[in-house]
Amino acid sequence: MRILFDLHTHTIASGHAFSTLKENIEEAKAKSLYAMGTSDHSISMPGTTHPIFFSNYKTIKDSIMGVRILKSIEVNIIALDGTIDMDNSALENMDYVIASLHQPCVTAGTAEQNTYAVIQAMKNPYVKIIGHPDDDRFPLNYDKLVSAAKTEQAALELNNSSFSERSGRINAHKNCTKMLRLCKKHSVPIVMSSDAHIYYDVGNMSSCEKLLDELDFPKELVLNYSMEGLAFILKKV
Repeated sequence: MRILFDLHTHTIASGHAFSTLKENIEEAKAKSLYAMGTSDHSISMPGTTHPIFFSNYKTIKDSIMGVRILKSIEVNIIALDGTIDMDNSALENMDYVIASLHQPCVTAGTAEQNTYAVIQAMKNPYVKIIGHPDDDRFPLNYDKLVSAAKTEQAALELNNSSFSERSGRINAHKNCTKMLRLCKKHSVPIVMSSDAHIYYDVGNMSSCEKLLDELDFPKELVLNYSMEGLAFILKKV
């Protein structure tokens, strides 16, 4: 099936990515994506940009080179109580928000503590995607995570970059397999993302699709394959 959108991409504004927004859009067009979300890292990530960067998203056209452009931010969970590092006054202007655990921004706790933090972040009405919940540096209780995602109508991310041999994340294949089996059992949707930090990775979800095929995961639970899936992410509070 055709992948319609990639909602997790980074530009040089994140401080540790290597392509411009224009280069990412050109790659999205080359891969015939209907939509691309630009989602640079929020303010707690070392080297990232100032909050004014995100408030100025209004200068970006809604469609560029025939690609629908969605404006987002990858906020950091900065405490085990689920606190994130941007105020709702800024998040309300985003098309959607990704919330993630990152080592430079929070010290990992136990699986129960990490899971509590993610679930609390998920309860923020602007958070629509939980980024890369697959890293044993931040162990999670997947039964609780999947149950909460269903309750809060949030999408759990299947992150293509997590499967790279260059990734710093640990045991992503094992953890994603467990998460996907629970999502399949409980009919919880997932969203595939490239997490591109350089232009040529935009729209690349080959490792995600390989794992989905291995698990015979239902295509109707993969949001990237339908316009209804995009609407699930973009639904307003």
